[in-house]
Amino acid sequence: MSAEDKIRETVTSNDVVLFMKGTASMPQCGFSSQIAGILNYMGVEYQDVNVLADDVIRQGIKDYSDWPTIPQLYVNCLLYTSDAA
Repeated sequence: MSAEDKIRETVTSNDVVLFMKGTASMPQCGFSSQIAGILNYMGVEYQDVNVLADDVIRQGIKDYSDWPTIPQLYVNCLLYTSDAA
């Protein structure tokens, strides 16, 4: 299974997915920590994907979304970003 297939399966199989550096219980960057903290505080059930554990997924998620940065939050298969443009 390709990285794109794994990512697509994860995104379509879960209502909320956070591709992040680290895990929900141990974020490893400030931005990932902020988003995970908000989701945890709000009691949102979500799938966390640690991109640091797999370089293929780390690059693959950027290619899949055509978005250059991590974390990436998907809700109902849609990517939500901080870009206000």
